[in-house]
Amino acid sequence: MFVTGFPAGLLQCNCYVLAPHPGADAIIVDPGQRAMGPLRRILDQNRLAPAAVLLTHGHIDHIWSAQKVSDTFGCPAYIHPEDRFMLADPIKDFGPKLGQLVFAAIFREPQQVVELDRDGALIDLAGISVTVDHTPGHTRGSVVFRVGGDEELAFTGDTLFERSVGRTDLFGGSGRDLMCSIVDKLLVLDDKTVVLPGHGNSTTIGAERRFNPFLEGLSR
Repeated sequence: MFVTGFPAGLLQCNCYVLAPHPGADAIIVDPGQRAMGPLRRILDQNRLAPAAVLLTHGHIDHIWSAQKVSDTFGCPAYIHPEDRFMLADPIKDFGPKLGQLVFAAIFREPQQVVELDRDGALIDLAGISVTVDHTPGHTRGSVVFRVGGDEELAFTGDTLFERSVGRTDLFGGSGRDLMCSIVDKLLVLDDKTVVLPGHGNSTTIGAERRFNPFLEGLSR
């Protein structure tokens, strides 16, 4: 499987591209600010055609270029229904009123939106089977995308990072829900599962089980 990624925009949100192989359809995960340029280079160099945009949650740094990518390539954007409102209003309820008005004028939903409303759903996209786990805590509609293969990959968004976890002090956040999501959905995975987070370096479930200070004593 072809998998690559790059940090996009001022907030350095990791945008990922995955495909069965070069020359195939591809999945784009979390296209953030200024993602289009680097994304086009990856697509062109590897002869890839986007078939879907997957969004781990609705925060602005993760969805900034979602509408542009989705509409440019004519592919649907997938997001949990609890976070769908942020596609058109990404700072609703936690930004200044003037900022909300400005961003509301800039952002709009992609033409094609698919709601990820079934926890544990298995969806087939671009020849790849993707499991969708609802992991509320960072936002109400946060999800983790899992992809199998020679090694299992978990695109964790802002739920789990290398040696850290997602913040819960923004609108829709819950520390209790976040920890329950991590314990019930992530710490049950094999130690070799590769974690591809929304920011920072990749890691593994095993490494976080052993060394993440926020998960001490939580492993099953």
